[in-house]
Amino acid sequence: MLSAETIVSLQDRKTSAWHLFDAGPGHSPDPSPGPSPEANQDWLRLVASQHRANFDLWHIEDEARAPGASDTELAEVKRRVDQTNQRRNDLAEELDRVLLAWLEARNLPDPAAPLHSESPGLMIDRLSILALKIYHTREETKRADASQDHLERNRLRLAILEEQRADLANCLDALWRQTLAGARRFKLYRQLKMYNDPALNPAIYGKQLR
Repeated sequence: MLSAETIVSLQDRKTSAWHLFDAGPGHSPDPSPGPSPEANQDWLRLVASQHRANFDLWHIEDEARAPGASDTELAEVKRRVDQTNQRRNDLAEELDRVLLAWLEARNLPDPAAPLHSESPGLMIDRLSILALKIYHTREETKRADASQDHLERNRLRLAILEEQRADLANCLDALWRQTLAGARRFKLYRQLKMYNDPALNPAIYGKQLR
């Protein structure tokens, strides 16, 4: 059901494909954000959708960093950041819901097993962000207009990021093996974001009452 190697490979493949497809002015959204046909499974489609939310969030936030962005543009970007971040978190929770439903059918996780502090969905979200960092850092190691110092600094950064991702992937696989063996358990941790909810955010409901 869960393989960190498959997840990392999917995230890398989709990151490259989306950058190629979405590149340039006037691009249209990727019509197929899920995995490639050989991995046409509901679980992997969900992993890819969660990664797509991080991909979109990364590039929306870059728009806010562009020199000369107007206040109006920044306000619009902020709203899109909030919406996309909500989608990212909702999909990370959905990953855990799917895994827990699959485990429940097999009388797992063992309720007596020690609790792991981080769920697979949150770990997959971290792997997604690392995939984006690795892609963009690797780009910086190939810039024709950059100095040798810049290239070398980013080669060192790339090595660190790849090591961090390998460590995290190994931890994810270990958690899943231990969960299947009844030696570990995880829970669904709701993010309970408040900023998008007009009933919970006083910056929204306070203005509506005036």
